[in-house]
Amino acid sequence: MSAEERRESVIRAAIAEFAQRGYYGTSTEAIASRVGVSQPYLFRLFPGKKAIFAAASLRCVDDTCRVFEEAAEGLRGEEALHAMANAYVRLITEQPEKLQMQMQTYITVAAAEAEGDHEFGEAVRTAWMKLWDTVHLPLGADDNETTTFLAYGMLINALAAMGFPPQHRVWQGMYPSARTTGRLEK
Repeated sequence: MSAEERRESVIRAAIAEFAQRGYYGTSTEAIASRVGVSQPYLFRLFPGKKAIFAAASLRCVDDTCRVFEEAAEGLRGEEALHAMANAYVRLITEQPEKLQMQMQTYITVAAAEAEGDHEFGEAVRTAWMKLWDTVHLPLGADDNETTTFLAYGMLINALAAMGFPPQHRVWQGMYPSARTTGRLEK
């Protein structure tokens, strides 16, 4: 494998590890072991644990942007909204570690900011604004529609992370295309 392919393997392994245990509960040893490399090799690819976590976090945002872009291609307004909602529910259903990594990212930004580290938060906020822009145009460049769509997405994240079953009444107010209909069952 080339160094770039190993780097990709590390990012995928980091998403899986950090999603389960968070930044503070995940060791670089666990990531290296999952990839099948030594810790020293891991640190040749990334300068440290924070850089690995940042790469994993930003990859999750990039992946979500790509999913929205592909779903909304050639669509506008309500058609785009439902296509993106369906695609997002599929993403977090088929790759639940992406949802868990998002949640870990938000927690870690808050913890880093509380410790005076604003660099990570700035990187995540910049990536999140790319996400905003990705859905903004297909939704008619309407700030209210974009905010509502992303607010529903955050609610979906919270409900799914808490394990509400698909038939629970909390899902009834969702866009029909964003309802889990059993897709989030573990």
